Amino acid sequence: MTRRSPALRLAGAASLLALAAAPAEADTLREALAAAYNTNPTLEGARDSQRATDENVPIARASGLPSVDITATHIEFLRQSANSFTAPERNLGVTAALVAPIYSGGAVRNAIAAAKDRVEAGQADLRNTESTLFSQVVAAYMDVLRTEALVALSTNNVAVLRTNLEATSDRFQIGDLTITDVAQSRSRLAVAEGDLQTAQSNLIAARETYIRLVGRAPGELDAPPPLPGLPDTVGEAIVTALDNNPNLEAARQRAEAAGFDTKAAGAGRLPTVSLFANGQYSDFYGTLGGPVAAQFAQSEKTANAGVRVTIPIFQGGLPAARQRQASARESAALTDVIESERQIIAETRSTYAAWQAANAVIKSSQAAVEAAELSLEGVRAENSIGNRQILDVLNAEQELVQSRAQLVTARRNAYVAGFNLLALMGKAEARDLNLDVGGPLYDPQVNADRVSSKLNDWDRDPEPAPDSTRTVDIPPATATIGPQLLPGE
Repeated sequence: MTRRSPALRLAGAASLLALAAAPAEADTLREALAAAYNTNPTLEGARDSQRATDENVPIARASGLPSVDITATHIEFLRQSANSFTAPERNLGVTAALVAPIYSGGAVRNAIAAAKDRVEAGQADLRNTESTLFSQVVAAYMDVLRTEALVALSTNNVAVLRTNLEATSDRFQIGDLTITDVAQSRSRLAVAEGDLQTAQSNLIAARETYIRLVGRAPGELDAPPPLPGLPDTVGEAIVTALDNNPNLEAARQRAEAAGFDTKAAGAGRLPTVSLFANGQYSDFYGTLGGPVAAQFAQSEKTANAGVRVTIPIFQGGLPAARQRQASARESAALTDVIESERQIIAETRSTYAAWQAANAVIKSSQAAVEAAELSLEGVRAENSIGNRQILDVLNAEQELVQSRAQLVTARRNAYVAGFNLLALMGKAEARDLNLDVGGPLYDPQVNADRVSSKLNDWDRDPEPAPDSTRTVDIPPATATIGPQLLPGE
């Protein structure tokens, strides 16, 4: 089991929710992820698209299976030749044809193999969609927590500065301070009130993003759980990502599919062999033979069977062009694998660095908050005896607010970066997080197996209907927050 550093434990268990008083019945991150898993339209749409991709396997297989057709034709001969004495006036013809492909130069076999590889690539894409959605939900969850804490900080700052202004005004009235001190206090209060409005707007935006992703309004959010399986080194993260990243897996599967496409394209130069059987029934309704119709059979049945071999001789270079085209696409797909690998390596390294930096910022911000609190206490005491000016107090208060805001943001950034790192490593899906989604997890292979061997031309699925929930009835988000605790309280 991977060990977690003290910085990780600080970023996870003590995360930004140290800023919020956890209620008895709070929403949890796991509940938010489960709700998104069950109702998010992006994920539902990806599952639907994957089911469409699954059908490419039976579509490719159908080309190698026997086919049976029946054709019925009724003909009315409206005008007969003047020299025709036995031509019928009407005819009913029924033809049945059976064709069974025996050999197609490997086109069908390779097309089926390519379709199966693309199904696996699509399943990897579905995994990526799921982990990307979860990363967005985690970011939205932590953004709500961060902006709630920032609103609390701004609200507290406005209250403190309003009290300072009142005290400064009182001291000005008795001649202890100047009008400049009052103006400085009033200026800082006005700026703080503007910052509060901005923080409240950001909180509304964060809550609306949460609603869009999760499908319900955020309640009082509980502390997120520690992130499992984070790596000790960047090298460990890269090795895991190269083995498990769904984007890279999808690129590899598409490259394999492109190889089968190249083989299938070359089959156009090879012979094809098929069996056939035909049966025909004709009925002239007693009109064959005209005046001497009694001398002729008015219905007949025929049948034939055989083997058909088709040997291409010259097709104007079409098979070669198709194979060259498929080969170029295969080369591009192989290049895409390398491009995906490069991107994953770069993103994993940068995300690991961001995660480590955020953990380091948490430590420095906590030290800064402690120092700023001590500094403010001292500046206020010195101001009370005339050794400090009001501006010094205002600066100390602003420094404390900034330090607390930096700590809030660092805790959010550490958790989000850690989860993004798990996503790059292919370990941020419902199966990895052991989510309780109210039933079994969605398994795309179940549908792939279900449809791969279906042969009934009349088989169909139920009428399409969206499974995602709408958010139109959810009231607009507000900037209202519950009781908050500030860092150090």
